[in-house]
Formats: sequence, C-alpha cells, structure tokens
Amino acid sequence: MRLLRSTDLALRVLMRLAVAGESSPTTRVVAADMDVPYTHAAKVVAELQHLGLVDARRGRGGGLSLTDKGRTASVGGVVRVFEGDGDVVDCEGSSPCPLNSACRLRGALRRAQEAFYASLDPLTVTDMVAAPTGPLLLEIGRAS
Repeated sequence: MRLLRSTDLALRVLMRLAVAGESSPTTRVVAADMDVPYTHAAKVVAELQHLGLVDARRGRGGGLSLTDKGRTASVGGVVRVFEGDGDVVDCEGSSPCPLNSACRLRGALRRAQEAFYASLDPLTVTDMVAAPTGPLLLEIGRAS
C-alpha cells in the first residue's frame, strides 16, 4: 500500500513537533526541515490543527506545538483520516469492473487495507519518536 504524500508529511510533522521540546517551530521551519514546499506543509498543518493534534499560534513568539491529543494520537487513526475511506481499488469508476457483482478481490483488498491500519492503531506519535528516531529528528532541526 502506498500512502499519499499528505499522509506521509502529516506523520513527519507530528513526529518533528513531538521532539521540539520548548521550541515552537513555524510551519516554514518545519517545511524546510522536511524539505517540502511550504504550501504543502501549511495545508497539512491546517488539517492537523483542525483535528486538534497541533496548536498553531501566529505572530511574534508563535509557532507550532503538539497538543496532548497529538502526542497520544494513534498513527493508524491519523493515516485513516488523511487517506480517507476509499477502497484500495475503484471498482465503480467511470468504467465499472465487469466482475463487480461476483468479485472476491475487492473484499480481500479491503481486509488487507484494514489489517494495515490495525497494525498502526496501537502505535502513538510518542512511540514513533523513541530512539533512534527522536535524536535524528533533533539533528535535522539543528541542521537548518
């Protein structure tokens, strides 16, 4: 299964903020640290803020910080939100699959997708920044 770029970035932003400590990096700084366009990072941060996982403050002394909900957020839950509820394959699209009424593949793929999410459900953002990841994320932040 391949994740959308926005899903990948959302997870990386959450992980980066989990190790930020007392500092509150701006969206621009996080985008530079992650080597992604600012506009893409801003869109992802806005969605994370809407979900209550990130607090964003404007102006002098502003920046991004992870909320308590963000620290304990299930990685599987975050992935589900950013990936959406769609099936792995589109059997109903502009040219519907002729096997649609008797296909066993669609159900198998749906179960595989749910197993993927379920394997991520017990993991939290805090779990994802345990060593060696957290220290590396701190180095990335200092390099910029």
